[in-house]
Amino acid sequence: MATAKGKSSAAATPKKAARKIRILVGKPGLDGHDRGAKIIARALRDAGVEVIYTGLHQTPEMIVSAAAQEDVDGIGLSILSGAHNYLFPRIIELLRERKMGDVVLFGGGIIPDEDIPKLVKKGVDRVFTPGTPIQEIVDYVNGRIHPRK
Repeated sequence: MATAKGKSSAAATPKKAARKIRILVGKPGLDGHDRGAKIIARALRDAGVEVIYTGLHQTPEMIVSAAAQEDVDGIGLSILSGAHNYLFPRIIELLRERKMGDVVLFGGGIIPDEDIPKLVKKGVDRVFTPGTPIQEIVDYVNGRIHPRK
């Protein structure tokens, strides 16, 4: 829309929509059960979050590569295999190597309570254990993770 002098009016200029939070949901390692990861991915999508699901049997390198390609704000891992003490720190290490240390890493699954403080100390932002209400995870993502610039 042009004004009388041929200039565009501010009202005619569409505003750029705010970027949505982008989360990669990953299933690292040999674990073949992804129902929980898919439920979380769906709940986050329903809450307005953009979700990229990597599928089963992903290496830490594959997850971080996908996170870089998709320009995500956070990575949520689902681990049931017991390999969390290796996989979480390895992903953090790879994120730092790629200068992606501002990507928030969180996860859940079958993780013993005594391992959680060690994972947090290594850089995992939050660990959700079985029985965590889905809304709590959605609220965490919406409250803690913000779109990167």
